[in-house]
Amino acid sequence: MEKMQWSVELEHQGTRIDKWVADQNQEWSRSQVQQWIKESHLLVNGSAVKVNQKVKQGDEITLTIPEPEPLDVEPEKMELEIYFEDEDVLVVNKPSGMVVHPAPGHLSGTLVNGLMAHCNDLSGINGVMRPGIVHRIDKDTSGLLMVAKNDVAHESLVQQLVDKTVLRKYRALVHGVIPHEKGTIEAPLGRDPKDRQKMAVVDQGKEAVTHFQVLERFKNHTYVECQLETGRTHQIRVHMRYIGFPLVGDPKYGPRKTIDVDGQALHAETLGFEHPQTKEFVSFQAPLPERFAQILDNFRKNS
Repeated sequence: MEKMQWSVELEHQGTRIDKWVADQNQEWSRSQVQQWIKESHLLVNGSAVKVNQKVKQGDEITLTIPEPEPLDVEPEKMELEIYFEDEDVLVVNKPSGMVVHPAPGHLSGTLVNGLMAHCNDLSGINGVMRPGIVHRIDKDTSGLLMVAKNDVAHESLVQQLVDKTVLRKYRALVHGVIPHEKGTIEAPLGRDPKDRQKMAVVDQGKEAVTHFQVLERFKNHTYVECQLETGRTHQIRVHMRYIGFPLVGDPKYGPRKTIDVDGQALHAETLGFEHPQTKEFVSFQAPLPERFAQILDNFRKNS
């Protein structure tokens, strides 16, 4: 169990306890904090409280995070589009609509379930829920992911992500016509203070850098390539919205009136990294999903 302690400052007096605690760590959802409060894992001045209690200056907050309950993740036979595989690394093209790894209440139909049926030698660094998973892409984003098949490979790939040497290029279709040919968006990302189900550009967020280049312009849309320097949750989706060009089909960050692309028009097209064993730089490309490519073709015919 992990134990944390804080003291409330005057500027936060009157804030609900669940919101105050959730704001201490971007990885904690408010519903998760409320569950901890209900289970008395969170104490104020040594006593259990209700989720709607307001904090006061000088309150001593203690949170004891319980160990996660072990969950069984079952292998599931599914058709996976494997681009590369050896004893260290696997590269797979994830379809739009597939969740990368299981979570409580969602234990089947994920990429991890399929990987476990495909091979039994995935790295264990991220535990039973995320075996082999080095990085993620959103459920409704398609494209390439690297998967570690042993812990040495996992550590190498994670370090490359930290060092920003992994090549990750995405193709995206956005609303609006971008006037310049290329640009860089440097804007820190964190939980949206108005909606914790979303990410947003916030002053105290984590560093986030996205490079983009215009590939084609249409009447009301632009086809772009985005290259990630960092890999924050929803990074490209939030950054493109931030500069005024939200992704087509994005239900969370895009306009209500958009085009149905079975999710957002975002595809992880290119993935390159140094192989953990051979030290050779390898790269892979996956073509656009059929629906995405069809929309572009329609735009070209009508332009």
